[in-house]
Amino acid sequence: MEEKNRFSKRLQRYAQVGVGGVKLMGGKLRGSDPETFAQALVDYLGSLKGPLVKAGQLLAMIPDLLPPAYAEKLMTLQSQAPAMGRLFVKRRLRGELGEQWQDHFASFEEEAMAAASLGQVHRASLKDGQSVAVKIQYPDMESVVHADLAQLTLVGKTYQLFNSAIDHRNILQEIETHLLQELDYLQEAANLQRFHKIFEEMPQIRVPKVFPALSTKRLLTMEFQEGKSFFAFCDAPQALRNTLAQNLFQAWYYPLYRHGVLHADPHAGNYLGREDGTISLLDFGCVRQFPPLFVEGILDLYYALLEGADVKARQAYEKWGFQEITAELLEILNLWARYLYGPLLEDRVRLIDETLSSQQGRAVAKEVHRRLKAMGGIRPPAEFVFVDRAAVALGSMFMHLKAELNWHRLFESCITP
Repeated sequence: MEEKNRFSKRLQRYAQVGVGGVKLMGGKLRGSDPETFAQALVDYLGSLKGPLVKAGQLLAMIPDLLPPAYAEKLMTLQSQAPAMGRLFVKRRLRGELGEQWQDHFASFEEEAMAAASLGQVHRASLKDGQSVAVKIQYPDMESVVHADLAQLTLVGKTYQLFNSAIDHRNILQEIETHLLQELDYLQEAANLQRFHKIFEEMPQIRVPKVFPALSTKRLLTMEFQEGKSFFAFCDAPQALRNTLAQNLFQAWYYPLYRHGVLHADPHAGNYLGREDGTISLLDFGCVRQFPPLFVEGILDLYYALLEGADVKARQAYEKWGFQEITAELLEILNLWARYLYGPLLEDRVRLIDETLSSQQGRAVAKEVHRRLKAMGGIRPPAEFVFVDRAAVALGSMFMHLKAELNWHRLFESCITP
């Protein structure tokens, strides 16, 4: 059942998004306060299938691109699109697994248990009793993704005309590359298998096992994971919150510093926690492999900030891909880096952000943005977008948990062989 990037389907998507946007602007903008309109925007984007949900999350992380009310709402954005019906589910299963698809399962729940941006998930069980989750891609997603990326590129170019602080071309290219990769569930299956091996000696971090014989480009069958959203643990005992945060930190950063690979979609819906402190990682469609030189630059910057060594810091940014680093640009980049690396530089137990709010980070981002604009702007390297996104998103989760850890020693445990 081949589904290609078709012009007719892209036109349908342009119309769907355009009409919905007009209704949103007409119905909510007039007389609305920023908070109300921001919530309406989140509800609208969440109702759409396709990558605009993830694009909205990413846009919220670009400093000073959106008013605070919009940025805060978009950071919480999750897909609310209704699941596809039973007829589609059966048609997709027949197309991917054959007419006798039911022979592979002891049971299959035709009502989706979860709906995401590119597909929906169904619970099932295999003949041997194994409980599995089956992710089924929505129809015509290739056309939808291409249409959404075209609109996102247009938004980026328009924004660039009015604000030259950050040239987003590399960032948009990075987003496009990895959103297109997410269409291929066989690639996601390979990502799952790779991370499963990385964590095989770390039982506190679980990655679903893949069933290759029941997986295709548009259907992925994997081990079902029990657990609850991390937000369900915000009032749990301090020790449990600390353990969950520690395991989450290791889950993201151990693979990066030991293997040069990052789960590049650190959204709250992509990890589950349990009462024993163990966690599960989900959704491996967006995984970024980094060259050794880039990872080396991340570690070099850490040591440069520890030592107050500007020469080493400049060399680290050059390894990241920043070019023509003047003394002024170095000072600006270090301002942001000291905020992100700050908790890692202090050898003591502390909160990730001792102000217990995002105001400090927003103030630093705004100052960095203002100074970049004054000096003519920069074009961040493509690799920067997902590493920065992970730091911001995970930091937000650690703040919600109010985790108190020695982040310095935790970081050192990830980078020390």
